Amino acid sequence: MTRALDLATEALAGEPDLLTDDDLQLTLLLSYGLSYGGVVDTDDRWEWHPTQVTMRTSIEDLFERQLRERIDLGELPAADAEAVASYLFAVTGEDSGPSLSRYLAKKATKEQAIEFVMQRSIYTLKEADPHSWAIPRLTGRAKAALVEVQSDEYGGGDPDRMHSAIFAKTVRGVGLDDTYGAYIDSVPAVTLASFTMMSMFGINRRLRGAIAGHLAAFEMTSSIPNRMYGNGFRRLGFGDDVTDYFDEHVEADAVHEQIAGRDLAGGLAEEHPELLPDIVFGARACLYVDGLVGAHMIECWQAGRSSLRDREPVLA
Repeated sequence: MTRALDLATEALAGEPDLLTDDDLQLTLLLSYGLSYGGVVDTDDRWEWHPTQVTMRTSIEDLFERQLRERIDLGELPAADAEAVASYLFAVTGEDSGPSLSRYLAKKATKEQAIEFVMQRSIYTLKEADPHSWAIPRLTGRAKAALVEVQSDEYGGGDPDRMHSAIFAKTVRGVGLDDTYGAYIDSVPAVTLASFTMMSMFGINRRLRGAIAGHLAAFEMTSSIPNRMYGNGFRRLGFGDDVTDYFDEHVEADAVHEQIAGRDLAGGLAEEHPELLPDIVFGARACLYVDGLVGAHMIECWQAGRSSLRDREPVLA
């Protein structure tokens, strides 16, 4: 582990772009993986080993700083629930460039749709877990709102309806391996960054405002895109076993966006006005990084190449 810390320190010395550095993003994901189930097969005591934590926080420090340097918060809303919700609905409603969901609905080939599932597997097979770190870090209205959203994410007590389990069915339905991390070496750094960013926000109490804002933006940009994703997979001939996940989110996230915007993000801002800048930062970071992931896939596909690191097309 000391050797790993030395290598990470050496790699960070030149301040590489953490959104495009495959090795450092993989290192960060595996470090967080020690705190999740079914990611890293090793002695559980490594989770809080001082050297391992030092390595993780050194990567986090640069990652967070680079995100904050790139994301302009602009003028903040008032620290009350309705103002924060209105602000978030406005921000998430802005046109941020090419639409991945529209591309998949109208143009994607079967091979590209399968690549999309591979890319999404990094987060979605762990769906809701990064945001759940925030539950013990919140109180009052915000905490109750987060628990309400997460209860649905975990199937309301039915393990077969957990969203991660429904997505695993989608993965199998397109002919892929639903083991977590099966495609971790195939996806680019920016896809890993989407997951590690929310893990960083969730696992660090000081960033509880950011994870609340992230979830609000995540839910507010989910319902309509998932309708398009489902339509795209139907267009390509896939059945209900594949589209169930996307169809589930059309209705569920239309409800979740209201709770996450007003009661979670807005309620947190009212209770802790000092967290308002981080709430906005988390929301904008969600839009920024997920926008980069979508743009990467579209750019690759329009150029006639794979969006994966090995650049080899995926065949069903």
